[in-house]
Amino acid sequence: MDLKTTKKEESQLPQVGDFLAQDGAVQQNTEKKYNYLDMFRYSTRFERVLIGFSIVVAAVASAFIPFFMIIYGEFTSLLVDRTVRVGTSSPTFALAMFGGGKRLTNASKEENQQAIIDDSIAFGVGSLVGSVAMFVLITLAVDIANRVALNQIVRIRKVFLEAMLRQDITWYDTTSGTNFASKMTEDLDKLKEGIGEKVVIVTFLFMTFVVGIVASFFYGWGLTLVIVGCCPLIIIAGTVVGKMQGTLAEKELKAYSNASNVAEEVFSGIRTVFAFSGQKKEKDRFGKLLIPAENTGRKKGLYTGLGGAATWLIIYLCMALAIWYGSKLILEDRNLEDRQYTPAVLVIVLFAVIMGAQNLGFASPHVDSMAVATAAGQNLFRIIDRQSQIDPMVEMGAKPDSITGRIRFENIHFRYPARPDVQILKGLTVDVEPGQTVAFVGASGCGKSTMIQLMQRFYDPEQGSVKLDGRDLRSLNVGWLRSQIGIVGQEPVLFATTIGENIRYSHPEATQADIERAARAANCHDFISKLPKGYDTHVGEKGAQISGGQKQRIAIARALVRKPQILLLDEATSALDPTSEKRVQSALELASQGPTTLVVAHRLSTITNADKIVFVKNGVVAEQGTHEELMQQRGLYCELVNITRRKETTEEEETGDRALQKAQNLSEEEEDDETDDDEPELEAGTSRESGFSRASTRRKRRSQRRSKKQKPEAPKFSFTQLMRLNAPEWRFIVVGCIASVLHGATFPLWGLFFGDFFGVLANGDDDVVRAEVINISCIFIGIGVLAGLGTMLQTYMFTTAGVKMTTRLRNMAFGTIVSQDIAYFDDERNSVGALCSRLASDCSNVQGATGARVGVMLQAVSTLGIGMVVGFVFSWQQTLLTLVTLPLVCLSVYLEGRFIMKSAQSAKAAVEEASQVAVEAITNIRTVNGLNLERRILETYVQQIDNVDVACRRKVRFRGVVFALGQAAPFLAYGISMYYGGLLVADEAINYEDIIKVAEALIFGSWMLGQALAYAPNVNDAILSAGRLMELFKSNSTQPNPPENPYNTVEKSEGDIVYENVGFEYPTRKGTPILQNLNLSIKKSTTVALVGPSGSGKSTCVQLLLRYYDPVSGSVNLSGVPSTDFPLDTLRSKLGLVSQEPVLFDRTIAENIAYGNNFRDEVSMQEIIEAAKKSNIHNFVSSLPQGYETRLGKSSQLSGGQKQRIAIARALVRNPKILILDEATSALDLESEKVVQQALDEARSGRTCLTIAHRLTTVRNADLICVLKRGVVVEHGTHEELMALNRIYANLYLMQQVAG
Repeated sequence: MDLKTTKKEESQLPQVGDFLAQDGAVQQNTEKKYNYLDMFRYSTRFERVLIGFSIVVAAVASAFIPFFMIIYGEFTSLLVDRTVRVGTSSPTFALAMFGGGKRLTNASKEENQQAIIDDSIAFGVGSLVGSVAMFVLITLAVDIANRVALNQIVRIRKVFLEAMLRQDITWYDTTSGTNFASKMTEDLDKLKEGIGEKVVIVTFLFMTFVVGIVASFFYGWGLTLVIVGCCPLIIIAGTVVGKMQGTLAEKELKAYSNASNVAEEVFSGIRTVFAFSGQKKEKDRFGKLLIPAENTGRKKGLYTGLGGAATWLIIYLCMALAIWYGSKLILEDRNLEDRQYTPAVLVIVLFAVIMGAQNLGFASPHVDSMAVATAAGQNLFRIIDRQSQIDPMVEMGAKPDSITGRIRFENIHFRYPARPDVQILKGLTVDVEPGQTVAFVGASGCGKSTMIQLMQRFYDPEQGSVKLDGRDLRSLNVGWLRSQIGIVGQEPVLFATTIGENIRYSHPEATQADIERAARAANCHDFISKLPKGYDTHVGEKGAQISGGQKQRIAIARALVRKPQILLLDEATSALDPTSEKRVQSALELASQGPTTLVVAHRLSTITNADKIVFVKNGVVAEQGTHEELMQQRGLYCELVNITRRKETTEEEETGDRALQKAQNLSEEEEDDETDDDEPELEAGTSRESGFSRASTRRKRRSQRRSKKQKPEAPKFSFTQLMRLNAPEWRFIVVGCIASVLHGATFPLWGLFFGDFFGVLANGDDDVVRAEVINISCIFIGIGVLAGLGTMLQTYMFTTAGVKMTTRLRNMAFGTIVSQDIAYFDDERNSVGALCSRLASDCSNVQGATGARVGVMLQAVSTLGIGMVVGFVFSWQQTLLTLVTLPLVCLSVYLEGRFIMKSAQSAKAAVEEASQVAVEAITNIRTVNGLNLERRILETYVQQIDNVDVACRRKVRFRGVVFALGQAAPFLAYGISMYYGGLLVADEAINYEDIIKVAEALIFGSWMLGQALAYAPNVNDAILSAGRLMELFKSNSTQPNPPENPYNTVEKSEGDIVYENVGFEYPTRKGTPILQNLNLSIKKSTTVALVGPSGSGKSTCVQLLLRYYDPVSGSVNLSGVPSTDFPLDTLRSKLGLVSQEPVLFDRTIAENIAYGNNFRDEVSMQEIIEAAKKSNIHNFVSSLPQGYETRLGKSSQLSGGQKQRIAIARALVRNPKILILDEATSALDLESEKVVQQALDEARSGRTCLTIAHRLTTVRNADLICVLKRGVVVEHGTHEELMALNRIYANLYLMQQVAG
């Protein structure tokens, strides 16, 4: 694959492995190719010996197949001799070992009959001994191979996660195509498939061919040469097809991986998708990406079919040639005393070579899975082998005993690797003395947060250096450096575990007392202690269950618990309400007294006490000094403060007199607030076990979960229902079925004519024999054409049907998931990782059982059915006895089905659970790096993988027995059948050629069945997966979504909004009420602001209006109509949402803005630019080299303010009637805020606007301000009225003034 930068420039989805390395990153453009042996690089020396041993054992087992041919050939040959009773009988080797094969010359009828009985017994005993020996050897070999493969996979899983955790942030920025969830499950499963039993099975099948050829040369080299002449053709056909399959398999994997990326992105940002009714758009995008995979799959089917057809045709041509030439040799030797060519030699040579070649053919699906494994291994090992530039787990680098905390940024030039054309810092120099607090201010995107990232060494500067105590950061150990730093970011990430664990993350040795001390310092101890489970409360995926302010304070506690030498605060209080902010601010001021602190802030009130304020503009320092010095300079900073202050001066006069009295009341008020304020609103979502938590709680939870989940685990689902999934492709299936039946019929037909051929040999007239043999040869050629045609149609038709179905199922599954309600995504079982891995593996499993597999099954059944008919026609006694042996063959099927079904479930659940830990860590890689958690995550994952390992071992326990049974049973059946047939011939109850017909027709059939059974596991996996899919398709959103009526049209949704006695609790946490009889009315075209302490239910009001949830009691009415009476899309089409942490997708900027209006196919560029201008982002976008066509990768490299403005443009492009601003400007610096605030003020005009804000200056002009507390409105009025009331609001407002 050509990895040129142009790839990125075309607006298309990046491919897996576009490791575009720029600027000093390792150039990866020459990709290493890995061969099959590389797949075993994680085996120990002992394991390699074991693999070698299992291969040798398999090779020994393969020698028994020619042994059966020899004993069978000798026995049939003697039947001919002893029936003709002229001359001396053929010499034997194998039969003689078991007491048969006596040589007689012109003996009497009685002697010959007795000899036939002896031969029959010898044949029976020989077959029994051979079967048992082969059974034991194969079992041993397969078991060893599977065990070794599992050991390796466990190691690779661990190494792979470690490699991901070692990668630098640059790699994450530039590889948006690497879908971690699907690699963790799909690719590793494919690798496991290809390096276990497949090695042994392929060896066994291949060696059958080799040993067969050797034995044939020994018996009759002339005939062997003629037959072997055909073999290269068989092998060439197989290799060419295998090669094409490999390339196509890799392409198919790539296409599916791209689709999985979209799914992962959509599930992560599901609330945004819902708010903008993007479900249809996402379904289309997902569907488009599946088309190339479908086409590739069909091609793969076609080539496989052609290869199979060529193989069968050559085999039958080869047989025709063999019997024609062989009969000629037999006739020439007929009257000699010491004959070289007897019917035995013909049978041995023909069967040994043909069986060998056929086994080569049967090896092809196994070789195919080895090719797929190699393709999957490419993806994995490429990541494992990539050398990370900044490796957080490496031991290199200095680890000083102590540091003072002097920091110097020296002449720093920097651009982000993912946007190499935009220069962020241009020679910036700043000095920070030990223990100082230095604040960086400046416009959004000027490089403030970049400096924080350089300090953590997420990136290295292009030029210049960052020094700590005079040492370049590059010379220090990365892990050690990060362990010295406490970081609180703008959008803090919490992991899906308990609050206590989240705090302990940054300092694993912390005691409970340390944690509580840090929590008190961060001012969150009180609200945590009030939760029912206190510090053991789960916070949900990404901390979704708690409000922004609570999350922020937990993150601060997490930073403080490690007692850092350097504290980095990137907008640490932007998400807080005034009360919390004031408390946290004082907590931070206390905390920053010891360590050197770097602060990035947009609210100037939070940094007036800093030791130094640095104003950054255009990537360099514009001015620096203390607040007082900069105010005297009257420069850029002073101007910024005045803008902020101007808003307040008017009030200062009104409230001046009150301020003093206020200050005295404050402390009492605050005490009183402490008790009231933080009634926890654990926001939406629900906890999910992360597995970083303590093992004991994990075990407890797991046992609870097991009892909880027992029921839905194994959905009842039958094979017929599975086939019904394939119903729309019935035309392909019908043709495929007919082809399979035809192909199956060719085997008994062949047996029938082969028996006739033996009958002909007993004829004394050479000319008659020659004429008959030519007829039979022609018939064989006909059978060959039939078999070839059958195989090709069968493979192509079934593959096409399977691929089409997979595409449809993936589309349906994706569609069903995105049409669930938000509560579905809150459920711990439906985490992003679990949904992705379900979407990927369940659909491909179903294809595994339908499609080509069904063809093989049907073919086997047809072979057996027709074989039975042939058998009953020629000898019912022998047929009945032979049928007794069939259950033995069929038993192996049943056994296999039983145990695989049971163990597949536990293995799957365990892998899903383990990959959740990993996916969560990789999604939040910056937090993981910042907290230096890599080793901890790896340990947790390793523990869970060991559990997975136990489940997988259970799955393969009997695999060896089952495969061996399938191989050995047919030969045992031959032994029994021919033994009894021989006795019947001796009693003259039947002609000897008829016993050959019966045995060939039936046993060949059962042998084919055994081959089909090699595929049984897939059917069971598929039935399990299909059951899960069916359950998914059945699950509908519980939210009512009525059709449009005259009273619930779009126009109706534009009017007054009234919350009437609304009561609400989150579905995943019943019993914790969030809103209690809330009443609130919002008049049309007014602006209403909701303020109040963190966790009082403000965001919940918005979620109810957007109908993410519906009220438990009461109703939300629009123009008098309850929101639940509106169709969801109608309701949402008039709502424009701008939230606190906007989710942007991996699309171009233009597409992200156009996402706001998903009700039209094309949003014109003019409208997009219009919206961008209104939200004041147009100039920035135009300045980017690719303008509106710039792709936003997975970890978007935009600053918070830039993201926020794109989100505002997205909301405006749909021209909403109701604008919902959930903390829309909290992430902005003052300059951007001023501009965005203007944009929002403009946007509000003529619209109803519901705004949630912690910065009260932004809502001063609202028509109505409501103060919420504990889910009810406690004060409401305009700014002036509430200030006059002089209660909660006035209190909050005064806390937020900038210090003069």
